[in-house]
Amino acid sequence: MDFEGIDLYLLAKTVHILSSTILFGTGLGIAFFMLRSYFSVKIEEKAYAAQNTVVADYIFTLPAVIIQPISGALLVHLGGFAWTDYWLLATYAIYVLVGCCWIPVIWLQIQLKQMAIHARETKTALPERYNKLFQIWFLLGWPAFIGLLIIFYLMVAKPI
Repeated sequence: MDFEGIDLYLLAKTVHILSSTILFGTGLGIAFFMLRSYFSVKIEEKAYAAQNTVVADYIFTLPAVIIQPISGALLVHLGGFAWTDYWLLATYAIYVLVGCCWIPVIWLQIQLKQMAIHARETKTALPERYNKLFQIWFLLGWPAFIGLLIIFYLMVAKPI
C-alpha cells in the first residue's frame, strides 16, 4: 500500500525491525550489566545496575514489547500473509512464551533493586533472598533470549 508516497509495508517493516532490535539489544545489555553487578562485592554497583535495569525496561523494552505485535500484525495484513501460516503460529506461541518469562523478570528486577537500595542505605549485607531471586531472574532470561533468536530466524526464513 502506498500512502502519499510512503510505502506502509516498508514503514511497518522498518518499525518492526527497529523495535525488535531495541527489544533484543536492551535485554542483552540489561542481562550483561545485571550479571556483572552480581559478581561485584560493591553494593553500590549492584544498586546502580538494578536501578538502571528497571528504568531501561520501562523506557526501552516495554514500548518495544507493545510495538512488536502491532507492527507484526500490520506486516501480516499488508504483506498478504495468512495469519495461520506455520511460521507465524510458531512466532505467536514463542512470543507469548517470551512474555511469560519477561513479566516475572520485571517483578524480580524491582525486588532486586529494592533489596540493593535498602542494603546500600542501611549499610547492611544483601539478604539471601537476593541470591535466590537473582538465580530465578537469570534462569528466566535463557528461554526468553533463545525464544527471541528463534523468532528472528522465523521472521527472516519464513519456513512453511
